[in-house]
Amino acid sequence: MDDTAKYLIHASISADGVVERSDVVGAVFGQTEGLLGDELDLRDLQQSSKVGRIDVQIDSENGHSFGQMTIASSLDKVETAILAASLETLTRVGPCQAAIEVTSIEDVREAKRRKVVERAKELLTESFDDTVMSSTEILEEVKESVRVEDISEYHGLPAGPRVTDSDAIIVVEGRADVLTLLRFGIKNAVAVEGTNVPDAVASLTQDRTVTAFLDGDRGGELILRELAQVGDVDYVAFAPDGQSVEDLDRSDVLRSLRNKIAFSALPDDGDLRAAVAAAGDTSGVHSDSRPEAPAPDDTSAASTADASATPTADASSETESDNSGTITVETTSEPPNATADEPIPEPEVLAGAPPEPADTADSVADEQAPESKSLADHVREVVTEESGRARFLDDELDLLEEVAVETVYDALEDTESVPLLVVVDGETSQKLVDIAAQRGVEHVVGRSIGEFVKKPVSVRVRTADQLLA
Repeated sequence: MDDTAKYLIHASISADGVVERSDVVGAVFGQTEGLLGDELDLRDLQQSSKVGRIDVQIDSENGHSFGQMTIASSLDKVETAILAASLETLTRVGPCQAAIEVTSIEDVREAKRRKVVERAKELLTESFDDTVMSSTEILEEVKESVRVEDISEYHGLPAGPRVTDSDAIIVVEGRADVLTLLRFGIKNAVAVEGTNVPDAVASLTQDRTVTAFLDGDRGGELILRELAQVGDVDYVAFAPDGQSVEDLDRSDVLRSLRNKIAFSALPDDGDLRAAVAAAGDTSGVHSDSRPEAPAPDDTSAASTADASATPTADASSETESDNSGTITVETTSEPPNATADEPIPEPEVLAGAPPEPADTADSVADEQAPESKSLADHVREVVTEESGRARFLDDELDLLEEVAVETVYDALEDTESVPLLVVVDGETSQKLVDIAAQRGVEHVVGRSIGEFVKKPVSVRVRTADQLLA
């Protein structure tokens, strides 16, 4: 019946006494029987599915009953109007004097049309715009795919394409780390694939300038210790504490590699990650060498390093420009026996921004919320003050949860404690009422009430103005 209904008859009920839903339904059938003749008899119309079931929502307060009644109809306009008018002839419900007034006759098809139009607007705005890519986005996507496809193997281990012919290599933990460096144009990385360093990598480190760039955890430290035992490590860099190389963005990768330190400067025992972090904070960048010019067939910024360069005596700053951008290398005074650091194969260094303080406004508001409030207080704070929030209240009107009004649907579906009442600073829509009925919410209070194709009987819907009047 709900799929074929063309109209919804909405009527209000008031009775001078306490009555229940069954009393109202019985009064409707009993007092309209024979009133309109056989063709418009309500029982016959229901049996032929031309009229749907009578939905009644009734409440009692101070010895009086009041509520709403909804009847779905697939009759034409004239017959539906006659049927609606017949409801107003009821004068008693059960033992009590009562009155029924038809408040509106809703065209279900018109509401569906408006819903279709609104949804079409959303699809037109969102779906088509999201599929349009700018020239820059197309270029970057193609470049990134080429870089990722450049991943190769070195004796069965994931590696960048420049590992075999580069004077400097970067040893990382796994395949994902190699892919991360490739995305940022670094093509001379090779992975050890676990804490057991392969012989191929150990041999490779004997005649190359080696930087170990490892995860900021205990596993990365263990790999470094074994690599130092079976191979030759020149420099060490760690990801920030608790993070993996594969999780870093471009600026974090460059910052970590710029702050690498000579392996010979690390203590034999103790926390190696802490030692690298402390040395990086105090010593700056340990290199004044510059990257070699890229090969003619390699336009990326991943050039090999000149490991034999020596540091200058005084702190200085030099800037060199090439076809791929500006390379800035800072040098610092070092002890006479210090070995120069090879350059990181990247065209530029991006400074990292300090983390912004967390927004704790919501948590502070929750901590300062009063212990007990009336429903009117909640309605004023949420709706009257235009808070842009929604509150879930229990049967004692205590706050269970407060969320942004944009997330009220998901929050109501996912909340573990089912609220008795929801107060929302916005329109009470069909979707919100449907979710409330599914979760067992009994009352919804909003700024306004939207159009309903069908209102659940179990949920009472009111506006803030009705409560605060």
